[in-house]
Amino acid sequence: MATVTPHAETQPDPRRWWALGALVASMLVLGFDLTILNVALPTMAEQLEASTGELQWIVDSYVVVFAALMLPAGLLGDRFGRRRMLIAGLLVFLTGALFGTLVSTPELVIAARTVMGVGAALVIPLGLSVLPSMFGPEERSKAVAAVTASMAAGMPLGPLVGGLLLDHYWWGSIFLINIPMVAIGVAACLFLLPESRDPASPRVDVLSTAYSAIGLGALVFGIIEAPEHGWGSPLVVGSFALSAAMLAALVVRERRAVRPMLDLKLLGHRGFLFNSLAATLGTFVFSGLLFMLPTYLQEVGGSDAFGTGLRLLPMMGGLMVAARASTPLVQRVGPRPVVTAGLAVLCFAALLGSRTEADSGYGFTALWLTIAGLGFGLAMVPAMDAALGGIPHDEAGSGSGLLMTLRQVGGAIGIALLGSLVASAYADRIDTSRLPAEAADAARESLTGAHAVAERLGLPGLARSADAAYVDGMGAVLVVCGIAALVTALLTAALLPNVRPAKAERAAEGEAPIMARTESDGGQ
Repeated sequence: MATVTPHAETQPDPRRWWALGALVASMLVLGFDLTILNVALPTMAEQLEASTGELQWIVDSYVVVFAALMLPAGLLGDRFGRRRMLIAGLLVFLTGALFGTLVSTPELVIAARTVMGVGAALVIPLGLSVLPSMFGPEERSKAVAAVTASMAAGMPLGPLVGGLLLDHYWWGSIFLINIPMVAIGVAACLFLLPESRDPASPRVDVLSTAYSAIGLGALVFGIIEAPEHGWGSPLVVGSFALSAAMLAALVVRERRAVRPMLDLKLLGHRGFLFNSLAATLGTFVFSGLLFMLPTYLQEVGGSDAFGTGLRLLPMMGGLMVAARASTPLVQRVGPRPVVTAGLAVLCFAALLGSRTEADSGYGFTALWLTIAGLGFGLAMVPAMDAALGGIPHDEAGSGSGLLMTLRQVGGAIGIALLGSLVASAYADRIDTSRLPAEAADAARESLTGAHAVAERLGLPGLARSADAAYVDGMGAVLVVCGIAALVTALLTAALLPNVRPAKAERAAEGEAPIMARTESDGGQ
C-alpha cells in the first residue's frame, strides 16, 4: 500500500500550501537556469568559438538526459522517498553547475550540462508527482498553475540576471549564480515538504532506461548533424535507424512488462493523450523559440545580453498572465475550449512572427512575442492539469514522469529540429561567394561567425546578408510552428474530452481516476 500523504479531498494536510512553496522554490531554479543559458548562447559562440551544432548540444545534452532519466527518476522517488530524491536532484544539479564554471571548451560545457540534466530529471517529475496526493481536483489546478508560474517567473529573471552577469563577467558566471538558488530550494524542501513514497512501485528497469536514452540521443544527434552532413548521409540515416530500433525495443519491452516503467496504456485514453499532445507541442515551439531569439535579438537587433533579457519579457509576461487566467476560464467553460484557443493564438503569433524582416524593429517583435506567450499559457496550464488528473495516486511518480518525458522530448526535438532548420536556411541563403574558403566556412557556420568575419574584413554587406539569411530561416521555422499549432488545435477541438471541474470533483469524491471521468464523457 502506498505510504503517501492522505488525499487532500478527504483529509486536507494543513502543510500542503507550505509544501507547495517548497516545490515553487525548486521549480524556480530550473526555470531560471533555462533562460539564463539561452541568453548566453551568442556570448558562448564568440568566447568559446562554438558552432551552431555545438550550441544545440549545449542546450540539448541537458534536455536529452533529462527526458531519458525522468521515468526512472519518478520510480526512484516512489520507492525511496520523493523529498529525499528531490533534494538529491538539486544537489546533482548544483554539482554540474559548479563544473560548468571551471571549463573552457564547448565539449566540457556539454558534459557539465549533461550532469545538470541528471539533477533536473529528479527534480521536475518528483515535484509534480506530489501534487495529486496533496491536492484535490479543485485545488490541484491552482497548485499546477503555481508550479507552472514559478518556472515562468524564473524565465524572465534568468535573462535579466544573466544579462547583467555577461555584461560584467565571463560566461561561466551564469552557472555560478545557481549556488544561492539551489540552496534556497534545498532548504525549502527540508523544512516544508513532507516525505511521501510508494514502496509497491516497480523497480527501475536499467535496460529500458538505456533504450530510451540511446534512442532519444540518436534521434537528436541525427537532427542536429543533418545540416552539416546532409539528411541522406550514412551518419544521419544510421542515427535515425538506431533511434527507431531502440525506441521500438523500448515499446516492446514495456508492453510485455508486468509493471512497466513506461505506462503506455495511459496513451490509450483520449484525455491524457491529447492533453499531453497539447503540452508537448507547446514545449516544442517554446524551446525552439528560446534557442533562436537570443541570437536574433543580439546579432540582428544589436542588443547586449541584458537588453536581450528585457526584450524577452513580453513573451514571459504573456505566459504568466495567461497561466493565471486559465484556471477560472477552465472552471467556467471546461479545458477543451481553453486549450484549443491557446493553440490557435499560438498559431496566429507564429504566422505573424514569420513576417519579421531584418529591419522590422523591436516593436513588431514584442507584439508577436506577447501573443505567443498568451497562447503558451492558455494551452499548457489547463492541458497539464487535466493530464495530471489522469495519474492514479499510487503511480504518481511514474505517471507524471511520462507526461514530463513527452514534454521534454518535444523540447529536445524542438531545439534540434527548429535549430537545424534555421542553420540550414541560413547556410543556404548567406552570400559568401567572394570570400576566401576559410572565411566563407566561418561565416556559414553561424551568424556570430559571419559578423566576426565582416568586422575583420570590413565587409558590411556580408553582415547584412547574414542578418537577412538568419531572419529568413527564423521565418521558415515560425511557419512550421504555426502549422503544427493549428493541426494540434484542430485535433484537440475534435477529440479532447471536455471534463468540467464539477464532474472532476464528483469523480474525485469516489476516488475515480480521470480515466473514468473521460470515459463518462465519451473519452474512450
